[in-house]
Amino acid sequence: MTHDHLGEFEHLVLLAVLQTMPEAYGVPIRREIVERTGRDTSFGAVYATVRRLERKGLVESELDDEEGRDGPGRPRKMVRITPEGLDALQAARGRLSRMAEGLEELLGGDL
Repeated sequence: MTHDHLGEFEHLVLLAVLQTMPEAYGVPIRREIVERTGRDTSFGAVYATVRRLERKGLVESELDDEEGRDGPGRPRKMVRITPEGLDALQAARGRLSRMAEGLEELLGGDL
């Protein structure tokens, strides 16, 4: 079964994971989405989407047990994209490019 069809927010989270790896966890993932898209989003939405992407096999995560991190709190849940996640992003990009073919003048260039 393939899980390469991504919702818009799933797509954004996967791209944010790639942008922030190897330090991908909730705070930088959310910050990347907000800064690059202007879309304000909650940590709850990020974490729920990461869990959904994990169930699809598109990301993996593990708790960071690093000693001496700044500040108190729970261990960070570090996220990394899987080969299947990268394949899903490439497939989604291809679908968008094919849909935009012939519309470059209206859309202002290639995707």
